[in-house]
Amino acid sequence: MSRTKRIVILGAGESGTGAALLAKRLGYDVFVSDKSPIKPEYQTVLEKEGIEYESGQHTFGKILNATEVIKSPGIPEKAEVIRAVREKGIPVIGEIEFGYRHAGKCTIVAITGSNGKTTTTMLMYHLLRTAGLNVRMGGNVGNSFAELVLENQGEKDLVYVLEVSSFQLEDIQRFRPKVAVLLNITPDHLDRYDYQMEHYARAKFRINMNQKRGDIFIFNGADPVVLDYIARHPLAAAKQVPVRKGFFKNGQIRIGKRHAFDITQGKLRGMHNMFNAACAVRAALSLGVEPVKIQQGLNTFEPPAHRLELVANAGGVTWINDSKATNVDSVYYALQAMTTPTVWIVGGQDKGNDYAPLLPLVKKKVKAIVCLGVDNSKIIDFFKKTKKPIVETRSAEEAVQQAARLAVAGDTVLLSPACASFDLFRNYEDRGEQFRGAVEGSVTEAHRV
Repeated sequence: MSRTKRIVILGAGESGTGAALLAKRLGYDVFVSDKSPIKPEYQTVLEKEGIEYESGQHTFGKILNATEVIKSPGIPEKAEVIRAVREKGIPVIGEIEFGYRHAGKCTIVAITGSNGKTTTTMLMYHLLRTAGLNVRMGGNVGNSFAELVLENQGEKDLVYVLEVSSFQLEDIQRFRPKVAVLLNITPDHLDRYDYQMEHYARAKFRINMNQKRGDIFIFNGADPVVLDYIARHPLAAAKQVPVRKGFFKNGQIRIGKRHAFDITQGKLRGMHNMFNAACAVRAALSLGVEPVKIQQGLNTFEPPAHRLELVANAGGVTWINDSKATNVDSVYYALQAMTTPTVWIVGGQDKGNDYAPLLPLVKKKVKAIVCLGVDNSKIIDFFKKTKKPIVETRSAEEAVQQAARLAVAGDTVLLSPACASFDLFRNYEDRGEQFRGAVEGSVTEAHRV
């Protein structure tokens, strides 16, 4: 009798813990190793299930005897432990791939892109749920795919809507979505890809690599990086569906000559969200969802927190939380969506940003800049040429107070940082929640919308 397959899982966050639970249920010998301290909530789960783990270290003797390694998407190939695993010849996959292998008969909609994938994933899920489909959402948002597979074994007619990052796509082998959506490719995480856009684009396009005839690949038909990559690389045999600006105008999304959907009745705002909605609508139609149900879903969708989230109206000033905008491209879309004079709250842990693309929009739409970060010198040096008022702050509460001083009735205060949050906050959610709390606490007329 052959020995039990030994699965070693590197990383014990949402992804790694989900993979560990599924592997344990499948009867594998499971060991979890995380070089960083494991969060207490995940330790509790592992201990409850009797899964062996180590926290704050990698013990190579317990790792290099694996039959297979499941790697956290956050661990780069250059990490010492991965190099050791590769040298040993141990197969390495990601949690998305592991979940797929055990998902059984199901339909998968996978969504990726540098920007907009969380909103589009949540919208897609909402459209399918409104239509009455047996749908689950996860991946890079919500629960891990592996945990969803574990929780839904035996369910029939399942549809999984998955947000998948480039990091997750690096480690797939057979993962095959029925519908794949590629929203855009703009500079982000380039330190992971040797500062080569080609390498980053290649990772994104892996979403299509296993698709076959009968599958659908929806992509941004106006994105120069996407189009350039397609021109130089053959795609898999899925039906190609480019989405262009002609699909959406005058508050409507038009799909061919038969279908038109009104986007103005819902809460999505900005041209970028018109595009995101067009992709979701096209995907829903491809799965046979009735147009009337799609319209109901568009009308009732609640956008995710921290992404152009309308927090309050106070004294005629609109307050918007866009804390999830951690790169320049996201901020570009946010500023583009502004229709009133804007006090822009920006800053944090710089990721090598080039702020030049924002300059025309800042000149046109921004009346004042509030810096929120430990080191604001790069932002100040770049935008001082605009002659706009610039102030520095070191907390969300101080930023809100300064923004309130600078704004008048008819203005918008926009938190859209363009930077990571880790200099002053735990993560972008913490930054957004502190901003929201400060607005509600110190702007006396504020009320939640």
